[in-house]
Amino acid sequence: MVRENYTMTTNFILFGLTERLEMRSPLFVVFLLIYIVTLVGNLGMIVLIWIDPLLHTPMYFFLSSLSFLDACYSTTITSNMLVNFLVGHKTISYAACIVQYCFFAIFATTEFFLLAAMAYDRYVAICNPLLYTSVVTKNLCAGLIAGSYLWGIVNSLIQTSGLLRLSFCGSNIINHFFCDLTPLLKLACNDIYINEMLVFVFGSLFEMSTLLIIIISYVFIIIAVLRIRSAEGRQKAFSTCASHLTAVAIYHGTILFMYFRPSSSYSLDTDKMASVFYTVIIPMLNPLIYSLRNKDVKCAFRKAIGRKFIRLRTN
Repeated sequence: MVRENYTMTTNFILFGLTERLEMRSPLFVVFLLIYIVTLVGNLGMIVLIWIDPLLHTPMYFFLSSLSFLDACYSTTITSNMLVNFLVGHKTISYAACIVQYCFFAIFATTEFFLLAAMAYDRYVAICNPLLYTSVVTKNLCAGLIAGSYLWGIVNSLIQTSGLLRLSFCGSNIINHFFCDLTPLLKLACNDIYINEMLVFVFGSLFEMSTLLIIIISYVFIIIAVLRIRSAEGRQKAFSTCASHLTAVAIYHGTILFMYFRPSSSYSLDTDKMASVFYTVIIPMLNPLIYSLRNKDVKCAFRKAIGRKFIRLRTN
């Protein structure tokens, strides 16, 4: 009962990116611009896919889902960071901290599985193009996306439940800019062996399984593309995968660096910089990657701008 009363009234202090007060305003401006670009890019991608009939295909259905996920992902982390920069108030309640980590874990894990589902979509499109429309149906797409969120929720509930069993009776300063699991475990008073095992087992399972699906899919894709006789055909096939491969390499590369490197090289300061990349920068980069390298998206954007311009002239 003592622990329950304590945790209900405990506040944590987020250390943030830096202690230098003179950096607060410049960092606020930088991260505000990043957040605006992230929201405009991802929500704009969703609207563009929704209004253009030519983009009503499984590949863009997955892409709109990824854009929605990145917008939620960024909002979970960046919005609170901006408030802290603006008011200089870095205190977060125990409940708010747990909720922030819970949603962060949902979105991070869901992105693993969504990127794997997108790899499977590209595999069917390139290796079995004649069966594509009959295999990758709307029901399958919806099921894969729902399954991605389901596994995200499962992992989040497991990791969050592990956090709820801990007591925090020492320092309440989290050496991070959001409530991530590792810095929270460093503040726990009781044994964290179970928590570390949960992270290792489920983190390894989800990371390795989704990465394996992606690798196997692209092995078959590469074999299929190399069988195409014309250089133009090979280039066209590879171009449909280039954006997805770029997003996969950036996201999984950062996650592997964060959570699967030797403990001897672990550093919270290094992790904070890496965390900025995969929680703030990657959600901004994904719509740019898919729009700049995708002719269909660029064409749909030009048409949408053209229609808007015509309406303005007629009015």
